[in-house]
Amino acid sequence: MKNGIVRFVSLYVFNVAVLLLIGVLLRGVSVGLNALWAAIILTLAALFVKPLLRTAFRRSAAKSAGDRTRTGEKVVQYVLVYLVELIVWVLTVWLSGVRSSSFWGYVIPPLLLLVGWVVYDRIDDMLHAKASQVYDAVQARVRGGSKPAASASSAAPASEHRETSAARDELKDGLTPEQRRMFDELG
Repeated sequence: MKNGIVRFVSLYVFNVAVLLLIGVLLRGVSVGLNALWAAIILTLAALFVKPLLRTAFRRSAAKSAGDRTRTGEKVVQYVLVYLVELIVWVLTVWLSGVRSSSFWGYVIPPLLLLVGWVVYDRIDDMLHAKASQVYDAVQARVRGGSKPAASASSAAPASEHRETSAARDELKDGLTPEQRRMFDELG
């Protein structure tokens, strides 16, 4: 539960910043203080609606994947990602005080949201990696008593070991570490 709350709050703060940036960069989009409410909608959509849409679109596209070339498949994947972002943006505009008064006010913000979420994902991954290192160090001290923290020279083998372990776990249950963490947060 604590992980879910921390994740929601950090994504909310990041979404407020992205919405304010969209409002500043695009003339056809009016955000203002509505960014506070719109970020709640955007965060909920990112956590719950976006994964559902992505799964539905991927299933639909997978039916005809054999008929496409490799390049065609990549184009379809990019279009599907954009469509998911567009639906999330339209929901945000529809359910909040954010207003879009032009065609470009609906076309460009999903791209900016996508870039923003990629940046957030990178930051989120670094935070989780750092938290994992701190947790591992504390756990090693508790178990081993006086074990020193890992040195910089042993950091590469430890990360390789974690990657190998993560790959084995994924083979066992078919879930990525991110999906496994999401299920852990739910239960």
